[in-house]
Amino acid sequence: VQLVESGGGLVHTGGSLRLSCATSGFTFAHYTMGWFRQAPGKEREAVSCISNSDGLNYYGDSVRGRFTISSDNAKNTVYLEMNSLKPEDTAVYYCAASTMAIVINTPEWYEHWGQGTQVTVSS
Repeated sequence: VQLVESGGGLVHTGGSLRLSCATSGFTFAHYTMGWFRQAPGKEREAVSCISNSDGLNYYGDSVRGRFTISSDNAKNTVYLEMNSLKPEDTAVYYCAASTMAIVINTPEWYEHWGQGTQVTVSS
């Protein structure tokens, strides 16, 4: 099983980034995919999740309306479009996969994780 994130970087406040997570080694269409982030000294938090089975999704309160999650079952890839970025969005962003068929935002239910990609938003 592999999850490989890409698309992180340094942007100014108000800027945009698109994260990608390319996966292999499991039946992508049967999994729920999640984006989590962790800033220094803080706990890992759920940013957004999507069920590849039914398309239902979840957004954390701090990103709702600014971030959009999408999933391409043909490419086994999940994306996170991030707009109107703020300094408080600075963190390492992780992609994760869960065998739960429902949207779930608890990290403990995700079995597979990527290595993470750094997102830094300067003020």
